[in-house]
Amino acid sequence: MTESLSQLKYILFFISLFIGVPLGYTLSLKYPIIERIIFFMMMFFTVRMEDINFVSRETFRLTSRGFEIGMVDLCTLIIFLIILKRRDYYHLHLPPGSWTFLLYLIFSAVSIFNAAIPLFSWFEIWKMLRMFIFFYVVYNYVNSFDQFNDFLKGVAAVTIYIFVEVMIQKYIEGRFQSFGPFPHQNSLVMYSIILGSLIFSYLLNKKDISNLHFSYWLLFFAMTSVSIISTLSRAGLVLYALAIAVVLGLSFLSGSSAKKVMVSVLLIVVSLSILGKAWNSISERFQTAPMESANVRKDLATAAVNMANDKLFGVGLNNFGIKINPPYSYGAHIEMHDPEDETEQNGLVETVYLMVAAESGWHTMLIFLIFLFYYFFMNVSNMFKYVGSDYQYFAIGLTGGLLAIYLESTLEWVLKQTNNFYQIMLMFAMIAVMSKLEKRYRYHKKQMPRNLSTHQRIAFTGGNNAG
Repeated sequence: MTESLSQLKYILFFISLFIGVPLGYTLSLKYPIIERIIFFMMMFFTVRMEDINFVSRETFRLTSRGFEIGMVDLCTLIIFLIILKRRDYYHLHLPPGSWTFLLYLIFSAVSIFNAAIPLFSWFEIWKMLRMFIFFYVVYNYVNSFDQFNDFLKGVAAVTIYIFVEVMIQKYIEGRFQSFGPFPHQNSLVMYSIILGSLIFSYLLNKKDISNLHFSYWLLFFAMTSVSIISTLSRAGLVLYALAIAVVLGLSFLSGSSAKKVMVSVLLIVVSLSILGKAWNSISERFQTAPMESANVRKDLATAAVNMANDKLFGVGLNNFGIKINPPYSYGAHIEMHDPEDETEQNGLVETVYLMVAAESGWHTMLIFLIFLFYYFFMNVSNMFKYVGSDYQYFAIGLTGGLLAIYLESTLEWVLKQTNNFYQIMLMFAMIAVMSKLEKRYRYHKKQMPRNLSTHQRIAFTGGNNAG
């Protein structure tokens, strides 16, 4: 039965590739709504991963377990064909900062020479190539602020979907820690921190939002918060609170208003209500956290440092799960649960930064940090350039969200999970698009859409018409 379903999955994939992609491309050229749906599906399938795996190695502890390709890649292919079609109108360019990722990719690939199983390294290289193509396509596709509005609607839809999955797991399946459509609860936390930060920033900073729409977005924010709380991730709860605090602080620095004060009060009320409902589970999670977990983290971190110090170019991309176990001695200091069990395996180091250093060298970890903070500081620059505009909220939200997930990455390797890797490349692409649009408006000496209340917008439009 399982083998038949697996074969069916491959058949459906190739039907989608050879029929669905050309059909989607053709319909997109004729019907703009189809194009917008496909762009949304690029985002949706970073949450609900539907893919097939060539040369699968699912039983190994790896960050990539095969040559995966999925629906997100097929949707990306359709949008790629669309931007090729429009290249005379919107010229195609490498996104700014591409050199940081490509340098990270190159030095990661060099580590293959030290890999115990080079095939596993190629799994990760393939994933990185998919991420860059996705990043490139999004950057060249988004060329207007109207597409940002569509993007935000996609954020709302994805938020609802994640919330529904979490509620099913929590109240129907009875899971203590929910993980939604993600492979692990920490993946859900990292993904949702970005969503929650964007939604909260939108609530605080958009002036022309109606009372009805405000209620909707407040509900979406509550959904994201409940989803994160349902994971009972201790670090996740703290870092989500940090992200929201950063967004709140930056929003007030950009200008205070009665609305921001009201939203802040509502936030406190809603947060206390949600925490009160979940307090027993949260307190139990904090009180019963085993010391053994912290010790294992330290032991794995020590092993990662040993690997990075031993090999200049690392022990091999996607080979940590191999080199941490015998016959290699990097994990010899780690106490096994059952010394007599020859099949017992050590896990992966929890922090993504030490994982990069262990597998590809200290220099590659430095390049990885440059890559991450290149877009963080580009986003901060956007935040200042977009002061008074209708889209500053986006940069404010990402400042809080990115800071939180960078800190979370000191505790988790989740950023290498396919879902979260896609999401951060999506956000980096949108940051680069904001920079592109600001330069375009400045070059043409045009004013970017202003952040005005409905009454101000009517008065502003009326004044322009009268003039």
